[in-house]
Amino acid sequence: MTTAEALEVLNVRPQTLYANVSRGKIRAKPDGEDPRRSLYHRDDVLRMARRANGRRKVDVVSSEAMQYGDPVLPSAISTAWDGRLLYRGHDAATLADSASLEDIATLLWQCPADEVASQAASQAAGAAEAAEATGVAEAASAAGAAGLAVATGNGSALAAGLLALARRSASDPPSLGRAPSTLRAEAADVLATLACAMAGDNDGRNASGGRSSGGAGLPISRRLARAWGAEAHEDLIRRALVLMADNELNASTFATRVAISTGASLAAGVLAGLTTLTGPLHGGAARQFTDLLAHAQANGASQAVRDWLASDRPLPAFGHPLYRDGDPRAKALLKHLPKVASHEELAVAAEQQAGELPNIDYALSTLTAACGLPPDAPFILFAVGRCAGWLAHALEQVQANRLIRPRARYTGPAPVNAGIY
Repeated sequence: MTTAEALEVLNVRPQTLYANVSRGKIRAKPDGEDPRRSLYHRDDVLRMARRANGRRKVDVVSSEAMQYGDPVLPSAISTAWDGRLLYRGHDAATLADSASLEDIATLLWQCPADEVASQAASQAAGAAEAAEATGVAEAASAAGAAGLAVATGNGSALAAGLLALARRSASDPPSLGRAPSTLRAEAADVLATLACAMAGDNDGRNASGGRSSGGAGLPISRRLARAWGAEAHEDLIRRALVLMADNELNASTFATRVAISTGASLAAGVLAGLTTLTGPLHGGAARQFTDLLAHAQANGASQAVRDWLASDRPLPAFGHPLYRDGDPRAKALLKHLPKVASHEELAVAAEQQAGELPNIDYALSTLTAACGLPPDAPFILFAVGRCAGWLAHALEQVQANRLIRPRARYTGPAPVNAGIY
């Protein structure tokens, strides 16, 4: 928006507009046609307009809280802070330089340093044996063929993850009333279950059905690298997993907490998170970005972005409401990756036409292209990495011991006093 357009929408003086820009509430950039003028981010301006002159009604505050609005519940696990993502006060980008996903689980779950690693090592073989005993690998293959999983490439990894968690959900005990140490041990088991299922590495079997050499007990990043035949890129896979571990109260995390608040098992909570993650506005954004890439290859990046925006759909893999100056996770991963021309062209077009910078979905897609990973690698990295965060929130919600039960603001017809004929 131009200055005049922004002022008209906000109904404020220019000084107020400039103050909101300086406070980081409205993004601005120089006008390409006249550097002396500024352009203002449309979404930011509209959001400020809805906040309407200071005090807002309670129902408006509650409604906006469901869409990147005011916080709705306390959590000490992670937060977006001054352009950074913090895991219990530690910068996630810094942690990604050396930590493993198991290290991050140790931090987020607040357990003794050796507890997660020892549990993961002892449980990985058990999870694989259980998966084989119940036929998860075969069932996942059949489910993928039946088209039960469309959010990822051929669906087998997603189907395997969903089935493994569903089977556990049917038999694991409720989460309420159990000792924290017992729940942490179960959390490590659930994480191993999902990692084994989505890596397609059950009891040492690799994704193609052959034998791998002693996969049980290995770090999750190495298990994925072996399953994908990408051992040379394990460090990049490790970094991606760490950066995906948590991101405050996103949709899948909230779904996990709602399930756990009822007393459901940890596996059931993670299953709620995984199903929510499949949506195109969440973890399924990588699939949307693949479609955008295909359109760009056929018609050029600039035209592809223009057509996508004209369809009134959010531009996948670009922008994030919590990170107005760019997604720090994307920056932390992209600096270790070679440039991919097709992705770079889209990034330029997205910034020029929408004012949006690459987010972590873009970075995961670039990682996949640069390292020759399977098409569904972005979703698998998202799901397996975020599982550590889902479980952290599940453990925190158990301690809260409170049912999450919001009220709906009724917008239907008034009571009907006459009978229905």
